[in-house]
Amino acid sequence: MLKSKEFSQNEFEFVSIDDLVPDNHLLRLIDQYIDFSFIIEKVRPLYSEDNGRPADPIPLFKMMFIGYIYGIRSERQLEQEIKMNIAYRWFLGLKFHDRVIHHSTISWNRQHRFKDSTIFQDIFDEIVLQAMNHKMVGGRVLFSDSTHLKANANKHKFTKEEVEVETRDFFKDLNDAVEEDREKHGKKPLKERKEVKQTKEIRVSKTDPESGFMSRENKQEMFCYLDHRTTDMKFNIITDAYVTPGNVHDSVPYLHRLDRQIERFGLKVEAVALDSGYLTNTICKGLSDRNLFGVIAHRRFHPTKGLFPKWKFQFDEEQNVYKCPNHQELTYRTTTREGYREYKSNAKICENCPLLSQCTRSKNNVKVITRHVWEVHKEKVRLNRLSKSGKMLYKFRKEKVERSFADSKELHGLRYCRLRGLKNASEQVLLTAACQNMKKIATHLAKLG
Repeated sequence: MLKSKEFSQNEFEFVSIDDLVPDNHLLRLIDQYIDFSFIIEKVRPLYSEDNGRPADPIPLFKMMFIGYIYGIRSERQLEQEIKMNIAYRWFLGLKFHDRVIHHSTISWNRQHRFKDSTIFQDIFDEIVLQAMNHKMVGGRVLFSDSTHLKANANKHKFTKEEVEVETRDFFKDLNDAVEEDREKHGKKPLKERKEVKQTKEIRVSKTDPESGFMSRENKQEMFCYLDHRTTDMKFNIITDAYVTPGNVHDSVPYLHRLDRQIERFGLKVEAVALDSGYLTNTICKGLSDRNLFGVIAHRRFHPTKGLFPKWKFQFDEEQNVYKCPNHQELTYRTTTREGYREYKSNAKICENCPLLSQCTRSKNNVKVITRHVWEVHKEKVRLNRLSKSGKMLYKFRKEKVERSFADSKELHGLRYCRLRGLKNASEQVLLTAACQNMKKIATHLAKLG
């Protein structure tokens, strides 16, 4: 009984590789419910039709999918895992003695054939369209947020450079709104001033120059990229994934990416739920122009200690004045080039006010309050957040987009960049998001039988 049995590993057996893969294995479900035939048409322009043998690109992409589904970060390791894993071989259509695609083939295709193409974005879009065909995307409520993706770069190796500040897309609309507001209040148009290119000093990594240095309160300082992601309410399908350097604010690409989803997938969006980083006048104005119910988390402001916060001053829209805690009026004076209306108090009244020390510390005893020309849209968003529907939507945000980020980091190796450069980071994010969508589609359809 205690004698160990001797097993011979050199015996020949007749086995079927198909029998060795369980019926409920994830790769079997993905192979059954996801149609990869679109890949051939997408990459056809990237292959030469005159030279060489006709290539089948699907196994190459399936090999990459395996790496992203199971969080295998190294392509060299991926090749070794496929050699030993029966399910991986079955998914790629390989027999026991078939050669596995060499890991350098993936690198060569990325650096040459797919370098200037949109193939990874196309793959992501097609998977979303398949989810829509299976009625897994409602398209009415979207949740958006961003998370950092640590770059493959040493934070201590950098140079400081002066770069131009990019002009935002909304500047023209803001200038038009300022001129309209000044005309409405009987003010002369602002004089045109020569455009002075603004510059700022940034840290540029010597290892990965395309990454951005992130320095936020209560966050680790590092070079990173930002994964801007949007998920749908119905089955938490990721409908958009976009990568920027880590020093780009969350709100900058948001409206552009929202419009892309509506145009690309024909979504009938009715409401969006966002984190506090998106609470800007531009975002609120954009949501209002698109007739969307926006719910954005409250951003805490820290007023000067010992002075009244701004909310203590009540705005009277009909009379266009602010009223201070002592019931005195702050009247409109001008609208600045930056888009802020200025409301000032009467110095003669304020100098004898018992609340002056809690109101202002200016030498001329004048209290100044600013109000953006698009402030009314931000106030509308605040009311949305306090409504019953707004509270419900924001409660779902952490269960949708935050859960999507957690899965991608914990299960798919998206904590760090595998490669350097913005395009390579975009590839990693897009294919990870596509694989997450594949898993949701396959497991859901398997439950339906």
